[in-house]
Amino acid sequence: MTTQSSETSSSESQAIPHNLTWRDGFALTLVIPMGIFATLGPLIGSIGSGAVAALYVACGLMAMLQNFFHAEMASMFPDKAGGIPLYAHEAWKRYLPAIGSVVTFGYWAGWAFSNAVYALLMGQLLQGQFFPGATWSISTGTSHLGLAGIIGVATLIVVWLLNAYGVRQTALMNKILGALVVLLIVILVVLPLVEGEFHASGITWGLTTAGPWHGWRLVFAFMFVFAWTTYGTEAAAVFTPEYRTPRTDTPKALVSSGAFTVVVAVALTLGVGGTLTDKVIGQDPNSMYTQAFAKVVGPASAVITILLAAALFVIMNSCTAVAGRALYALAKDDMTIKQFNHLNSRGLPARAMLADLVLNVVMIVFVGNTLGIIFASNIGYMVATVMVLAGFVLLRRDRPDWPRPIRVPRLLVPLAGVLALVNAVFLVVAFLFPGDAGYGGTAEQIIGVGVLLASLALYAYRRRVQDRGTRAEPSQVGTSSASSG
Repeated sequence: MTTQSSETSSSESQAIPHNLTWRDGFALTLVIPMGIFATLGPLIGSIGSGAVAALYVACGLMAMLQNFFHAEMASMFPDKAGGIPLYAHEAWKRYLPAIGSVVTFGYWAGWAFSNAVYALLMGQLLQGQFFPGATWSISTGTSHLGLAGIIGVATLIVVWLLNAYGVRQTALMNKILGALVVLLIVILVVLPLVEGEFHASGITWGLTTAGPWHGWRLVFAFMFVFAWTTYGTEAAAVFTPEYRTPRTDTPKALVSSGAFTVVVAVALTLGVGGTLTDKVIGQDPNSMYTQAFAKVVGPASAVITILLAAALFVIMNSCTAVAGRALYALAKDDMTIKQFNHLNSRGLPARAMLADLVLNVVMIVFVGNTLGIIFASNIGYMVATVMVLAGFVLLRRDRPDWPRPIRVPRLLVPLAGVLALVNAVFLVVAFLFPGDAGYGGTAEQIIGVGVLLASLALYAYRRRVQDRGTRAEPSQVGTSSASSG
């Protein structure tokens, strides 16, 4: 056993309660289709709704296949509260001990840093609709904080309080708000068909073979963008330790969330494209929903604003819940500073979620630039995805007799390696050519790499300073863990 301080031992002795069903896991992943809802306009404006729908199907099918591998790994490590990056750590630690820190930190950044983006979008949405004359701002030295930023900060605080109080309440709120936004989607998809406002001729295909690499470079760059949205359904695996029956609840939550995301993505994309036409959407992607509702149900801008704000709130709720658990698990497995290895009296990682809150508030107040945040979080998330899938193959090879209540057929094991390679291609192409999908340039590349380098710095501080003389060497720990099954 590794020697731990009394504070750490006390934290690790606490157990996360088993009080979630697969329906709760599904509700917590409603963040995924809501993310599609919030970002669809610019995508259609770039390549047309026909191409967007096709790429969503391709990416969604990949996500569902990957979820089966995630489910097996979740069943192998039911005590790992951080989800898929912790499974990668288990697979890689005997070869590259620091890789767990990079993967988990990248995964955490993918969920955590996006909250600053969603909070700013919510603030801008509410200000534009209800307070259009509030154009004042306060200089923070590096940026300007206006009403939109203040609303965003206030929303972040409310989200943190809800998550620190208890994930069951968060899941319940997600179900309620998710139902409201699903109603909005139904109106946009079904009513145009009923009223005769849907015209298939408005749907276009913006991908051609005329671009670099006969158009494939653009496809890969956009698949990188789509993957951040559709792959997020694996978040249901993060809550494996909290399911009442992990063996059955985990795969149900993963598969149902993946299928639902594909259906919503395709229906919403084609519904809006056929109602407004891609040409109209391309002229002003940010007003897409306002125009669609005006055409289908008449003037209803206030209702639209409230429902869109609800969608963003759902996204932030789930991002906070997932990011907090990932950072807590990172510290619990000795991969970042030990202060985050702590659960509050309700068995929830409040400190880790507080760190998420502070970082996002800092970004809103002192940065206010969403482009670099999105790009940085996406790079880390895709690195995590590649290493997790490769880790699945390693676990099958290194621990063939380890208990697996959920087991993927042996013939499909090589598919995990293929998917890891495909995702690596998406990552490399998007990183080298960020302008293809509108992600920016050199500055954003530096930010993305900086996030991963920071994880290595925190890992080194934990190992060389906080754990000095209190733990076995990484190689010994890895060998012990690998043989314990």
